[in-house]
Amino acid sequence: MIPATGTQEGAAVYPGLDTWRSLPIAQQPGWNDDPQLDVALTELSSAPPLVFAGEVDQLRARLAAAAQGNAFVLQGGDCAETFEGMTADRISARVRTILQMAVVLTYGASLPVIKMGRMAGQFAKPRSSNDETRNGVTLPAYRGDMVNGYDFTPESRRHDPARMVRAYHNAASTLNLIRAFTQGGFADLRAVHDWNRGFAAHPAHVRYESTVAQIDRALKFMAACGADFDALRGVEFFASHEALVLEYERVLTRIDSRSRLPYDTSAHFLWIGERTRDLDGAHVDFLSRVRNPIGVKLGPNTRGDDVLGLIDRLDPEREPGRLTFITRMGAGVIRDKLPELVETVKRSGATVLWITDPMHGNTVTSPNGYKTRNFDDVVDEVRGFFEVHRGLGTVPGGLHVEMTGDDVAECLGGSDRIDEEAFLTRYESVCDPRLNHQQSLELAFLAAESLAGH
Repeated sequence: MIPATGTQEGAAVYPGLDTWRSLPIAQQPGWNDDPQLDVALTELSSAPPLVFAGEVDQLRARLAAAAQGNAFVLQGGDCAETFEGMTADRISARVRTILQMAVVLTYGASLPVIKMGRMAGQFAKPRSSNDETRNGVTLPAYRGDMVNGYDFTPESRRHDPARMVRAYHNAASTLNLIRAFTQGGFADLRAVHDWNRGFAAHPAHVRYESTVAQIDRALKFMAACGADFDALRGVEFFASHEALVLEYERVLTRIDSRSRLPYDTSAHFLWIGERTRDLDGAHVDFLSRVRNPIGVKLGPNTRGDDVLGLIDRLDPEREPGRLTFITRMGAGVIRDKLPELVETVKRSGATVLWITDPMHGNTVTSPNGYKTRNFDDVVDEVRGFFEVHRGLGTVPGGLHVEMTGDDVAECLGGSDRIDEEAFLTRYESVCDPRLNHQQSLELAFLAAESLAGH
């Protein structure tokens, strides 16, 4: 049971769920015995689940198909969601962009595309330093809206446990909108394809017109064959985030009435970051004990022993769909670093899902001081990912991107070129640079070409 900082009546009681509390733990808020922590946890312990065990099981089955080469995963969304950004327009723009990308990838892969948003919970971020200094003033670093505010003031940067409750309610509102958008006709295949036609009609994207034309012919063929387009008006859409703040993840863990097993109901899919994947640490221990499908970020310094240890801890039953490795190597090294890891897993006999995150290994600082990424590097890492798997005869299972549906300027390049001067007026991210709407779609078209050639 949860000890003193929250003996919450509605919290799940299950053997081992609180072992993490006695283990080394990184990247946690400094609540500093704030009495509001118990208040927040008590409220959250009786709150309804954000997702349901049956949905989680469904996603696990879908991911198992992807691990075996029978589906492809598209996971995208904000680097860090903000409470201010939880508007209907911004959420719909993000969902729309993911749906547009998914149509293109479906055609390129000739496979179903599993759609997952970095949405409805991506409110916490790991940081390389606990503090930030500006003009001689040092304050706690911004750790995401679940923990503190972005404004550089002592009041804003204070770690406030009440923000967990606000994060929960924002996540619930976001999921409500996502379910309405994806089941209420917004996701109609023909409408989404029309949006992509508009993208390809732009002079900067003329090279993608042939792919759009091919999809157009496929849809006409389906119509001529009497395809049930009403069945294509809704789509499955799953929520995911990095499971970073363990008090939040723990208090939203519930026992499924069917199986009597624990599920973290804060999201369908949860991942462990590069900074928190210590085999003997709290994050790996806690997530090893819930039934959700779990991802782990792997950087360029990951060794074969690391991945084998993660498999043993997180997927001891070797269950397809349970474990996903999300590689974030960097365009310059992926072709050298990834093969060893893939070969190690292949020799072990485990069935894991491999996804590429082409964003985090390619972060640079622009000459005018902005954190950015070059679109060409992002594309090159995706291509390297496919090349490695093609060479080893393994399955390239998915794509994980930080993106937005808005017309921001945060990553350099793309056919509709973004330069560093655009950062001065259109840079909005509070953490990492994201692909904008046009760059996200262009990446989907380029990834589809790689999928078609796999």
